[in-house]
Amino acid sequence: MLFRQLFDGTSSTYTYLIADRTTKEALLVDPVFEQIERDCQLLEELELTLKYCLETHIHADHITGTGKLREITGCLGIIPENSRIACADRFLKDHETLQLGEVILEAIATPGHTDSHLAHLVNKTHLLTGDALFIRGCGRTDFQSGDAATLYDSVTQRLFTLSDDILVYPGHDYRGHTVSTIGEEKRCNPRFVGRDKTNFITFMNNLNLPNPKKIMEAIPANKNCGKI
Repeated sequence: MLFRQLFDGTSSTYTYLIADRTTKEALLVDPVFEQIERDCQLLEELELTLKYCLETHIHADHITGTGKLREITGCLGIIPENSRIACADRFLKDHETLQLGEVILEAIATPGHTDSHLAHLVNKTHLLTGDALFIRGCGRTDFQSGDAATLYDSVTQRLFTLSDDILVYPGHDYRGHTVSTIGEEKRCNPRFVGRDKTNFITFMNNLNLPNPKKIMEAIPANKNCGKI
């Protein structure tokens, strides 16, 4: 398996390039519009064919590159089930899998940050958590039908029940972290350690965070697969 973690500094977004080394088929998870040239160049350099662009959820802090990459490469744009996005080529359900050669991605429903969100377990070793679980944090729950109680259940009952040695790759990081493990986050993540659901809900409902800078343009554009 070829696995690359790519970063957009403006939105602190991680995009993941995953490919089968034999078939040269690839997919991108959470591509960013401003990084399309970078992503296409990397695909060309590595002699990869882009088959899929996957979204973990509908983003509020950046515009997706899925629509433009679909125009350039002919790949399919795949969105979580119940996202209510008419432009998607396919909707992915909980436990559904995608396969590229010997690379298998399993979708894990992890709503809470938004009402439709998927994590992706790659070959049972690499977990792409999107905005459900960050390294020592988690996604906010105060817009896009987010719900703190739902997020608590998604993380503690779906993600924290996976093997401790599974690698955690988040959708964002704001402090320079790149990778963690399930076991590490269970022991060290201050959003969850020592908190029951009631305490977590209270904490999340009182974060009082400012809206993402691009929320007014990002959400409408992303509901149209990145077309502004």
